[in-house]
Amino acid sequence: MLRDDLGDLAAFVAVAEERSFTRAAARLATSQSALSHALRRLEERLGIKLLSRTTRSVSPTEAGEQLLATLRPALGEIDRSLTALNHLRDRPAGLVRITTSLHAADTILWPVISQVMAEYPDIQVELSVDGALTNIVTDRFDAGVRLGESVEKDMVALRIGPDLRMAVVGSPAYFAQRPAPQTPRDLTGHDCINLRMATRGNLYAWEFEQNGHALNVRVEGSLIVNNGDMAIRAALDGRGLACALETDTLEAHVRAGRLVRVLEDWCEPFAGHHLYYPDRHNLSPAFRVVLEALRRARAQ
Repeated sequence: MLRDDLGDLAAFVAVAEERSFTRAAARLATSQSALSHALRRLEERLGIKLLSRTTRSVSPTEAGEQLLATLRPALGEIDRSLTALNHLRDRPAGLVRITTSLHAADTILWPVISQVMAEYPDIQVELSVDGALTNIVTDRFDAGVRLGESVEKDMVALRIGPDLRMAVVGSPAYFAQRPAPQTPRDLTGHDCINLRMATRGNLYAWEFEQNGHALNVRVEGSLIVNNGDMAIRAALDGRGLACALETDTLEAHVRAGRLVRVLEDWCEPFAGHHLYYPDRHNLSPAFRVVLEALRRARAQ
């Protein structure tokens, strides 16, 4: 193998997986120009086209797909072997990549990770805040943080946060025009702020439960957003009812009288945030440090 082959192959994998020179360059901390040169060298040496390029997209050719299927496990094994060498260091080091929701990053992860980075200066952490359910294996994350009900069954899951609840709220000005709903079925007569889910792109069906009886309601309204904070902002302005995660910020609005909470007896607790990862083997020393720090924080 030529000296440049390994780097060029890694560049090819990044571009093929990201289907974008821009995102691949950001992932590898290099320039788009350098990636383009690397891919051109690789294709010239192999004598075959690996990527189909247009002005708007990049995708692997049939040969590229075959090469990608071979390289993914091989490069993954190289990464694991290099990571294992960190056991020989006096202090854990390396990069830990975690995909997470904004709420979990702000309220759970950051206080712990900030302390870890202060104690272990050789550990780097990448927090990717994303509302979608990222595939942590194909996107090469060490772990993800999501609600317990969203974690795949084949993942190892560690609970890192308390139970959570949803809250249905509206402004006093809104309720001056309409009566408060007494049951979830009464929402059909209200202007509700719909939330488009990042996971599948569909509208969120408001979920309720009382005494073991679950009820999902498809609501209607004049506004659709894709962010819970934006839904709360709209509710504060009297644009309708919002169903959002019960947070300290939302509770502060309720206590101050800026929002009125309804249907509280239909909003029962559910499993909170979990850290999940593929298996218990081949965990890097740096990730083990973060894992144990989160476990200790949860036990306190």
